[in-house]
Amino acid sequence: MPSVVFLRAVNVGGTNRCRPAVIAKQLSKFGLLNIGAVGTFVVRKDVSEAALRAALARKLPFKCEIMICPARDVIRIVSKNPFSRQPSAPNITRFVSVAAKPLRGRNRSDLNQTSNIKPQTSQLPLVPFSLPSDDDWLLKIIAIQDRFVLGLYRREMKAISYLGKIEKLLGVPTTTRNWNTIEKVTKILQDSQDAKGF
Repeated sequence: MPSVVFLRAVNVGGTNRCRPAVIAKQLSKFGLLNIGAVGTFVVRKDVSEAALRAALARKLPFKCEIMICPARDVIRIVSKNPFSRQPSAPNITRFVSVAAKPLRGRNRSDLNQTSNIKPQTSQLPLVPFSLPSDDDWLLKIIAIQDRFVLGLYRREMKAISYLGKIEKLLGVPTTTRNWNTIEKVTKILQDSQDAKGF
């Protein structure tokens, strides 16, 4: 089945350097299509997760988390239009963090109670929640669906530190992509679906 690969912490801050476009060419037998420079690939051919993971690991000059999601899961997230009721402005970025394994989100019945969110290993935080607070947020998590954490952050330096706290809150490794990247991936998948019917 077609899938999407998200590599964690690739080409960030001068570490874990690789050339995703070269990797996509080297693994063309899987129908890999590189999206951007941080390790996002659309896999258009039917390949097992184990075979794909092993092939990618052999091509990377370092160890990193490799998140592989079925294409249908990514398409489903985008089709729900999760940001339709969220603020939009030049200083706000919509994002998706992909977890190494599926998560179970919980809904918050009272949106005003977001203080003292602590790392969760057995239970995920209620969503939506904002950091540092609802009134003065820099990061806002709006949903947790399967292994996808959807949210917004303000384009301020302090917001980056809050993005880093997502892993600690969830207790699993994550990698983050801009919503525009996820939409681009979905367009490619839908175009492939129309052409090949997967």
